[in-house]
Amino acid sequence: MLHSSQSAPVVDGKVMEFVIFAIESAAQKLGIPAPTLYNRLEKLNLIRQYLISGYDMLHTQSREYIADTLVEALENWEAYYKEKGEFV
Repeated sequence: MLHSSQSAPVVDGKVMEFVIFAIESAAQKLGIPAPTLYNRLEKLNLIRQYLISGYDMLHTQSREYIADTLVEALENWEAYYKEKGEFV
């Protein structure tokens, strides 16, 4: 794991439903299984840092926007860590 482990935040049902929706939408866009995408996001702490912390803004956006920006964030962070030699 690239980030220090911290206790998981308490997430209410609406936020959890949104996180699932976002991951499934982005996985469909990438053509990969949702659990595979979940694991990639979790390694970078993007579920907490992007989806949960950005819920208030993101949940009002379209499915396409959510999927596109999640994929973009994931690819940017993966490229960053790959360049640093910290992510394979």
